[in-house]
Amino acid sequence: MDFSKRVAVITGGASGIGRAVAAALARRNAGAVALVDMNEAIHDVAAQLNTEAGRDFALAYRGDATDPAFRASVFDDVSARHGPVSLCVPAAGITRDDLAVRVDKATGKARIYPLEQFRQVVEVNLIAPVYWALEMIGRVAADRAARGLKRWTPDEKIQGSVVFIGSVSSQGNRGQISYASTKAGLEGAAATIMKEAMFHGVRCSVIHPGFTDTPMVRAMGADYVARNILPYTQLGRLIRPDEIADAICFMLSNSAVSGQLWVDAGWHAPA
Repeated sequence: MDFSKRVAVITGGASGIGRAVAAALARRNAGAVALVDMNEAIHDVAAQLNTEAGRDFALAYRGDATDPAFRASVFDDVSARHGPVSLCVPAAGITRDDLAVRVDKATGKARIYPLEQFRQVVEVNLIAPVYWALEMIGRVAADRAARGLKRWTPDEKIQGSVVFIGSVSSQGNRGQISYASTKAGLEGAAATIMKEAMFHGVRCSVIHPGFTDTPMVRAMGADYVARNILPYTQLGRLIRPDEIADAICFMLSNSAVSGQLWVDAGWHAPA
């Protein structure tokens, strides 16, 4: 799995899976990695990764991943500095967990999950990742058209790879009506993009991690993790981000890989 001279864009790059993927790409000789995150720590993370790698490969871009103008500016800048982007891992995501319907014990009235909250999760977890992928695919397609190339042929090298970050929650998980919906939605997006993007030589797939040791999962609280996650995980522990990153690199590099990969450590949601 060598990514020499390849240029990647990773959203959610300041922590968790996104940061781990950047480190894994560095170990596999990636030419440059654009790290995108709203967290101001993204600049420190890029500096740390460069120090660890012993070379300047990580570039920090702080901004809102749902902003189309920001998205385009990231691709414009990193492409001008290092060449066209051919790897995309849109890993930014949020949770806004709550029961879909909750009955107030005092009043007996039902409260349904807030619509604006659902829309926010859809915007960040589903729409934004799809459009970061389409941004790269569109640029690959335009470049090929400018060179007089049409349908990609097997005698050419693969032009690009996308890996979406799904979740075991896409199978359904109590209290995650919005999060589970977006992760299931990425399955349909990946399957559709794969059918269309191969015309331009771009592969697309989705990885479904189990509960991983990230700030998002840790924010659920140690008691919740111990009670609701670990007992249903065959490994008896949270998955390490570097384990997920290794699987993502495999998916990015192996041209025979398509569809979905479940990296769930044997976790199954309780009824």
